[in-house]
This record gives sequence, structure tokens and C-alpha cells, in this order.
Amino acid sequence: MRPSVMRSAAQLLRRRNYSSASGQQARKVAILGAAGGIGQPLSLLMKLNPLVSSLSLYDIAATPGVAADVSHINSPALVKGFMADDQLAEALDGADLVIIPAGVPRKPGMTRDDLFNINAGIVKNLCTAIAKYCPNALVNMISNPVNSTVPIAAEVFKKAGTYDEKRLFGVTTLDVVRARTFYAGKANVDVNTVDVPVVGGHAGITILPLFSQATPSTNALSAEEIKALTKRTQEGGTEVVEAKAGKGSATLSMAYAGAVFGDACLKGLNGVPDIVECSYVQSTVTELPFFASKVRLGKNGVEEVLGLGQLTQFEKDGLEALKGELKSSIEKGVAFTNAS
Repeated sequence: MRPSVMRSAAQLLRRRNYSSASGQQARKVAILGAAGGIGQPLSLLMKLNPLVSSLSLYDIAATPGVAADVSHINSPALVKGFMADDQLAEALDGADLVIIPAGVPRKPGMTRDDLFNINAGIVKNLCTAIAKYCPNALVNMISNPVNSTVPIAAEVFKKAGTYDEKRLFGVTTLDVVRARTFYAGKANVDVNTVDVPVVGGHAGITILPLFSQATPSTNALSAEEIKALTKRTQEGGTEVVEAKAGKGSATLSMAYAGAVFGDACLKGLNGVPDIVECSYVQSTVTELPFFASKVRLGKNGVEEVLGLGQLTQFEKDGLEALKGELKSSIEKGVAFTNAS
């Protein structure tokens, strides 16, 4: 890559919340599932993050090659690759942040619920190791279905006596990224200035973008356009799966979203003030035990779970409509952990 192109990429990442390492404590980041479709571009993006001093890449196969490839990038983070169960402990040792994209991807006609039986077992095993080898790390869950895998992780940590609700996050940033992109295109505003809160969960109708709270605000969008934008945000993953015609899912955009949220967590750990992102966490915002909303990040992970703000009637209806499905997904994750 030409230096000018590399500089442009670095500038884009800085605009998208990547931060300078100046005066900040460097951190060890472990990526579990680093050789997969999300894991490889995520590893690349985290290698570029100046807050990362050590990047630990783990998967069941092919990780040494991914690590060797990523390690040649001229950025400061030291990269090591780990493979198979006997190297998981070393991969996790001393990690400040663990990002989990491990699992099978969606395929055409496959719902996130279809992923459950395979990915639930993978998440349970990885979280058992996290509880043992880096119990104080922040954990960013990408493995789908997030609505269930976060409760699975919580139950595993509870059984191990290491659960801290402030340190467990479901990564819903891709929903925010999509909502920003779709809104900017429809409202004809600069996407770099757009923010849209997305609440609820991370699958289908549980994804609720709050376009009424979007900034910059606009009166140019009709009720039907808001409804269409909401549906497109909810079905963004399906849009990509179908466009790839059975050859993949939303790996690149998810890797980007995972890197943005990972960077926010690192900034919070390092004491950067006023870091606010949407995430699926243990919550009292609704009657559900887990819910995605804006959270303030800090040195201990979640410093504050923020409320929903004022909702339109359309958004209130959407909130009520999502609760049953989200409740069922949460209960499914808890039941899986307790039964196995």
C-alpha cells in the first residue's frame, strides 16, 4: 500500500474514534476466532490501533499464518498467534480486552437463531477459559446470536465466581454503523457527522434504531421513510448474506464495527472521559435483564447505563414489539448454560 493511501486509512480510522496513544497506557488485546471471516479483518484493524501494545490471535486452526501476515504491518503492536485448546491459556494471559468473533457465520435462509446450537457451545468453552485465565478483562461478544451468547457468558462467569456485569458487552455497533449510513444517505447529510442511537438487541425486530434522536436532525424524512430505514437497519445482515449469494455474511463491516467498539473500550480503560457507545449489557432500562442502549465507558468498563430518552409512538410500538423475542433469546441462553 502506498504511504499516501496508508495515511488516508489512518486518518479515516481516527475520524471513526481511533485515538492517539500519546500519554495512554498500552493494552493487550486477545481476539478469539482470529482466523475467521470477521477475525482476520478485525485483527488487521486492531493491529493499526495505537492503544494496542500486544495482540494475541487465537483460533482452532490457521492462526500462525494470520499472525505472521498481520505482524508485518508497520505499527507498534506485537502480534502472536495461538492455535488449539492447549494454547488458549497463553493467548488469554494478561489480556485487558477479549474480543470474541468465534463461531460459524450465517448462510442464506439461516436466522441468527439457527446459529445457536453451534455457537452457544463455542462461547461457553471460551468464556470458561476467560474466567480462569483473565477474569478481569473486558469481554466484547460478537459471536451470534448476541441476544443469547451474552447471557451464556454471564452465566458461565457467575458459575466461576468472576462475573462483573460492568465488563461484559454485546457488540451491537454494526447496527449503529448501518443506521448512520442509511440515515445519512436518505437525509442527504454528511455521514461523518451522523449519530443514531440503536437500542434493544442485535437480531431482526429486536434492533430498534431511534431515528427521532438522530443528529443532525432533519424534518425531511416522512413516517414511511423512517419505517423503511428501520426495517433496512433490522435486516442489514440478511441484505449482505443474500448479496454474497451463499459465500459469506457481514464480515468486513462487522470487523470494522468491532474495532470501533474495541477502541472505545480501550479509551475507557485508559480514562478518556465521555466515551459513550451503544452496547447490549446487563440493564435496568427495561424489565429485561439484558438490553442494548447507550452506555458510558470508563476504567471499570460500564460506568453508566443511559436511558432511552423521549421516543416517538412508532418507536414505543417497536420497543413493545421486540420485548417478547428478546426475552425468549435471553432465557434460551440461560437455559443452555444451566442445562449443560
